[in-house]
Amino acid sequence: VQLQASGGGLVQAGGSLRLFCAASGRTFSSYAMGWFRQALGKEREFVATISWSGASTYYADSVKGRFTISRDNAKNTVYLQMNSLKPEDTAVHYCAAGLRAGEDMYGMDYWGKGTLVTVSS
Repeated sequence: VQLQASGGGLVQAGGSLRLFCAASGRTFSSYAMGWFRQALGKEREFVATISWSGASTYYADSVKGRFTISRDNAKNTVYLQMNSLKPEDTAVHYCAAGLRAGEDMYGMDYWGKGTLVTVSS
């Protein structure tokens, strides 16, 4: 599975962005998908994951109520809608695919290049 994330950019605090992750391969619908982020000088952290069917989703406490992960298996795409953005959301955001959706990155086996989200105060 090859993954390509896009949609990042510069936004003011309180604004919104929608990230996209396009996946190649015919088996996209069999993979759990996730979004993770890494701020400058910090370790990569879990943001949100979604099961292969979309029936189960998981969120980091820091983004609950503000971010929504979704997927369209017909389009081989996973989305991250980010609302009420805060300066602390500034990071490179990565999408990933794997066999298990959960509140960590250990179920993810494939990673794409990230897209930078910058939130100004």
